[in-house]
Amino acid sequence: MNTYWAALILGLAGSLHCLGMCGPLALALPAGREATHLQRALGRLAYNLGRACTYALMGIFAGLLGHVLQLGGVQRWVSILLGILLIATLLFSSHHMPEWVLNTFYRPVQKGLGKLLKRRGATGLFQIGLLNGLLPCGLVYAALAGASLQEGPLRGAAYMFIFGLGTLPMMFALSMGGLSLRTPRFKPVLQYLVPALTLTAGVLLILRGLSLGIPYISPDLSVGCCSH
Repeated sequence: MNTYWAALILGLAGSLHCLGMCGPLALALPAGREATHLQRALGRLAYNLGRACTYALMGIFAGLLGHVLQLGGVQRWVSILLGILLIATLLFSSHHMPEWVLNTFYRPVQKGLGKLLKRRGATGLFQIGLLNGLLPCGLVYAALAGASLQEGPLRGAAYMFIFGLGTLPMMFALSMGGLSLRTPRFKPVLQYLVPALTLTAGVLLILRGLSLGIPYISPDLSVGCCSH
């Protein structure tokens, strides 16, 4: 349960980052003029649940990979490597992504979103959310690193779904028309919050891999391995 609380807190705190990165898309979500307030709210809820479902699917693969590595006795080193990679991402901006990354991941998703934005109704909004979850995002990668440390694919999926639910309140409020949430006073917060969260996640992953015997932070993983 402590792990799931951590996923929820990561989503809640990191949703300020979502505000800056996915805010324009959330504000552009389609809604017919005839839509009632309830229909609009249900549509926005479907959009955010779509994102959470994509995160859960990604969590299945992350949890499965982590479980396989744990059985192979190399999860400690993978944890250290993931921590180093997360910290390394702080040195790069999304504006300096390699061209092959943009062509392979970002632009196809962006093209699909452009088509879906022409649709109406909760189903279309849910599909937009599904695709939105595939957009490159450092915060999602940090959450996936945490999901890879869970005990199997189901727990990895639960971790990522709860992370997605953590981002829901902020994104739901914004998609309902909360333009005031994008005021300049939030810019300094957005500028420093995500790097701080990413750095914290990276350091915790490295500490976990070092197996220093510190409860919850760096437990002695060798005990678990020997018990098998």
